[in-house]
Order: sequence, then C-alpha cells, then structure tokens
Amino acid sequence: MGLLDRVSTLARANLNDLLDRAEDPEKVIKQLLIDMNNQLIQVKTQVAAAIADEKRLQQRYQEAQQQADEWQRKAELAVERGDDDLAKQALARRNVYVQTAQGMQEQYQAQAAQVSALKDGLRQLESKMDEATAKRDLLIARSRRAKAEETVHKTLSGIRGTGALSEFERLEERVQLQEARASAYTELSTDTLDQKFQTLEQETEVDRQLRELKAKRSTPELPPGHSGA
Repeated sequence: MGLLDRVSTLARANLNDLLDRAEDPEKVIKQLLIDMNNQLIQVKTQVAAAIADEKRLQQRYQEAQQQADEWQRKAELAVERGDDDLAKQALARRNVYVQTAQGMQEQYQAQAAQVSALKDGLRQLESKMDEATAKRDLLIARSRRAKAEETVHKTLSGIRGTGALSEFERLEERVQLQEARASAYTELSTDTLDQKFQTLEQETEVDRQLRELKAKRSTPELPPGHSGA
C-alpha cells in the first residue's frame, strides 16, 4: 500500500470506532497520534518533492514549447527567404521539440494530479489529527474513570466471591454483641449498688418503725380524762 493509500485510509478512519474496538483507548489514542504525526511528516516530505517535480516538469514543458515556437519562426523565415531546404530542417527540429513538449505536458499534468491528491490527503490527515488531539484529553479522562469504576466493581465482586464481606458482617455482629454485654454489665453494676443503698435505707426505716413500736408499747395507756399532771 502506497503512502497516499495509507494516508487516505487513516484519514477516512472513524476515531470512535477505533476506540470502541480497542482494549486500552488511552494507548490507542496516543499511538494513533504518533502514527498520524509520523505519516504527516512523510506526506509533507513527499508533497514537497512532488511539487518540486511538478515545477521542474512544467519548466521543461515550457522550455520545449518555446523551442518549438522558435523553430517554427525560423522555418517561416526560411520560407520567406525562399530556402526550402533550410525551412524543412527547421520544421524537423520544431517537430522534435513539439513531441518533447507534448511528452513533458503529459508528465506535468499527471504530476499535477498526483500533487493535488497528496495535498488533499494531507488536509484530511491534518483534520483527523486536529480531531484526535481535541478528543485526546477527554477520551483519556473517560478511559481512566471507566477503569477506576471497573476496578471497584471487580474488587467488590471478589470480596463477595471469597466471603470476605460476610466475614466482616460476622465480625460486626460480634462487636455489637460485645458492646451489648459491656452495657449490660454496666447496668447490672449500677443496679446492684442502688439496690444495696435501697436495702440499707429500707433496713433503717424498719429499725425506726421498731423503735416507735417499742416506745409505744412501753408507755402505759392513761384512762380517759386523766391528765398527766
């Protein structure tokens, strides 16, 4: 495949399709830009050489045509002077330059068409390079974000697959149970202390009631209407 064919193929390529089929879009976009830049350099070099050839062929065509015109003028001059032999020699020389000019013209036209095609391929390639460059940062950012999300999902799937997540849940339940037991012990300790004070207070009240009862029973009852004077 010639350089022009490669450039045309690359210039027609859909960047989105290339990236969709790629395993690593970030690598693809970077490599694509490198390839495009390398081919751009080759195309520019070939276009410059083709333009130089076109100009050289054009100059040679013009020179041959000028020589043909000059020998045509000399033939006409010989005819005016009545020198037919000299006129024939001039016409023969003219014919040679005419053929040369025609050949140069054909080569020049073919070269001009090649130069036009190369320029068109160059413009397409530069357009695709601009498109790829504009998309590069956005595509790389999207690719990295997608990789990060994929890694997270794979990690979560791996944790679920190995039962690690269930183990963490069991550990959490054990910790919660330990916390509940500690809280219960604290409550029990507090209740025991309160109960002790409550029992002490109850015993003190009973002693008071006992004293009152004893004092009441030790005091003789007075008959009605009798004062303790």
